[in-house]
Amino acid sequence: MQVSTKFTIAIHILALTDYMDGKDKVTSDLLSSSIGCNPVIVRNLMGALKKAGLINVKRGPGGITITRPLDQITFLDVYNAVETNKESLFNFHEDVNPDCPVGRNIHGALDDKLQEIQKMFESDLKKFYVLDVVKDIRDEIAHEDQSSEV
Repeated sequence: MQVSTKFTIAIHILALTDYMDGKDKVTSDLLSSSIGCNPVIVRNLMGALKKAGLINVKRGPGGITITRPLDQITFLDVYNAVETNKESLFNFHEDVNPDCPVGRNIHGALDDKLQEIQKMFESDLKKFYVLDVVKDIRDEIAHEDQSSEV
């Protein structure tokens, strides 16, 4: 099972947008500099977040804004917004040997279990909020600031 980096980049986008609120305009260039990736990737993910109703994007002097409080944006909201291959977390190997007793029965033995795992995964994503991440980041920044004063 693997979730692409789109998910963590999208969380990063939301966290930095919140952090910069009132300090500086949030642009794809600022985001890509913080994330360490190409601005095109950031713009594509911003489009997905906008389509999902999680952010607004205003060209020119506007920048990015978050559309609702971070304690109302779950990890599942973000996952659903940016992951394009979420129908199945698990990819099955192709071309099993039908002459092999395991090969011809592996799908039947695994499919329902993998579907149940995916349901649990998505249910667990509902338990976490972007605000949880932002609070941890702010705590770390405050700790860094205190450490640098000593």
